[in-house]
Amino acid sequence: MRTSIATVSLSGSLTEKLTAAARAGFDGVEIFENDLLASPLTPEEIRARCADLGLSIDLYQPMRDIEAVPAEEFARNLRRARHKFELMDRLGADTVLVCSSVSPLAADDDALAAGQLSELADLAQDFGIRVAYEALAWGRHVSTYDHAWRIVEAAGHPALGTCLDSFHILSRSSGPKDLDGIEDIPGEKIFFLQLADAPLLGMDVLQWSRHHRCFPGQGGFDVAGLVEHVLRTGYDGPLSLEVFNDVFRQAEAGPTAVDARRSLLILQEEAGVRALPAPAAPTGVAFAELVTHDAEPVGALLTGLGFARTARHRGKPVELWEQGEARVLVNTGPAVLPRFRLRSRGGTPNDGTTLTALGLESPDPAAAARRAEALLAPVLPRRRAPEDAPLDAVAAPDGTELFLCATNRPELPNWRADFVDVPHAPAASDAVRIDHVALTQPWHHFDEAVLFHRGVLGLDAQESVDVADPYGLLRSRAVTNADGSVRFPLTVGAAPGDDNAHARHIALATDDVVGAARRFTEAGGRLLSIPANYYDDLAARFEFADGELDTYRDLGILYDRDAHGVFRHCYTHTVGRVFFELVQRDGGYQGYGAANAPVRLAAQHAAR
Repeated sequence: MRTSIATVSLSGSLTEKLTAAARAGFDGVEIFENDLLASPLTPEEIRARCADLGLSIDLYQPMRDIEAVPAEEFARNLRRARHKFELMDRLGADTVLVCSSVSPLAADDDALAAGQLSELADLAQDFGIRVAYEALAWGRHVSTYDHAWRIVEAAGHPALGTCLDSFHILSRSSGPKDLDGIEDIPGEKIFFLQLADAPLLGMDVLQWSRHHRCFPGQGGFDVAGLVEHVLRTGYDGPLSLEVFNDVFRQAEAGPTAVDARRSLLILQEEAGVRALPAPAAPTGVAFAELVTHDAEPVGALLTGLGFARTARHRGKPVELWEQGEARVLVNTGPAVLPRFRLRSRGGTPNDGTTLTALGLESPDPAAAARRAEALLAPVLPRRRAPEDAPLDAVAAPDGTELFLCATNRPELPNWRADFVDVPHAPAASDAVRIDHVALTQPWHHFDEAVLFHRGVLGLDAQESVDVADPYGLLRSRAVTNADGSVRFPLTVGAAPGDDNAHARHIALATDDVVGAARRFTEAGGRLLSIPANYYDDLAARFEFADGELDTYRDLGILYDRDAHGVFRHCYTHTVGRVFFELVQRDGGYQGYGAANAPVRLAAQHAAR
């Protein structure tokens, strides 16, 4: 199906928005009136620019407060409409959006509304233009799609149809049954379909719409279900995005447009109208790669955690550290750091240790790469020697390199074979594997990151969690595979200028967090110090065996419990922009100790 995007969904000048939409692969655009009014280009120049970019102008919008008004007001509306239709003729747009009225002058009179919309359609038809009537969720008298359709049906004009908008419909919906009436509308009378998702929020619908819409798959609406209903009517127009979002309007237009197009590709797959390469969800974390200019602090930290330096890459300054199934690569060569990298408090780039890449154990790396490429994930060029394993890598929205790989599987290229073993003492056995990797995101790419990991990698997105930080609010949403062997909590930090708050961390699973913590401190390592008040509160909330809470207090171990199990965890100090966590999961605990995050964040701020 053809895809389109409203210019209001992107940041920048109209020229920048059109260029971004074309480069992302959209077929057309909706031109928002404010974007045209602010452009130095004439309508003819905009029309030519769109033609040069291969974009059709699918909709001009919006016309407001037109119908069900007193006769003298409607006469003024028709004069206004004539000017707009003349402009649209110059622009080359053949469909105009008319929103249901919010004017205090509007009467609750469907017959009057139908009659005046029919007159408007008469005028539009003279210019070869169609009128798409849309019910705003906050319309004064018309606020539902079925009511708007009844008025359009009563008008009975060939140049008058309806526009369906997923936000206006789903924000008012109480369940799937509310969508059944869509299929009663003839497909040829649905002149346009606008799509947006949104998080499920309890707030005024106008403010919800104006500030919190997002692309399909990033919120809580069943947009795919709505699209299925619409397509069953025979609708054959474009799938178009109309997203009002404060973050998107401040972010760079190019990446936002790519994210938008990716959302429509995934939506079409979910609605059953486009076939994409099937997901090959990762089955584990093969390795985490750290880039550093000084390997000594990282090596000391890894040694204290029980890792051993087991191998070195045959042609690159990369060392492999292992413990159980947990593997960390330490790269001391030049590398492109993720684009989220901040400046330190002194204003110079922070060139300390950074987590830049992850190896994802894939059941079918080639299939995973094909899906990533089909969903517009940039495939990264890789400098490698002829004898190196051919590994596909794609860039996540924050710039993190994701290697799609296999470990010691004879039927597939083995990344481990690129490393030459070095003499080493046996590693400790505290860490079983990498439990999870917390990936801090740029504030303007959080929703994009969730959609990327869900749609491209085939992971499941959990509920969003807000955590109090001493300097604001931290938002987190985890993505996981089915059995929890891959877990990535995606977070947006609260303090933009503070590296500690935005450091990433690697959580190591252990069967005995107390023993692992003791061995780390005995090796000279320092665990994050947790305030005594935290343990006083634990004593009030939970019952512990004699001496158990004292042990946690002495070592800085945090504790959480839910209906399924128990979680014990502790943190190292930060090296550069990376720290480690030791975690012990007992029973069916699946979370990340979110209740303890404010205490951890405060302790990290204090330890700066």
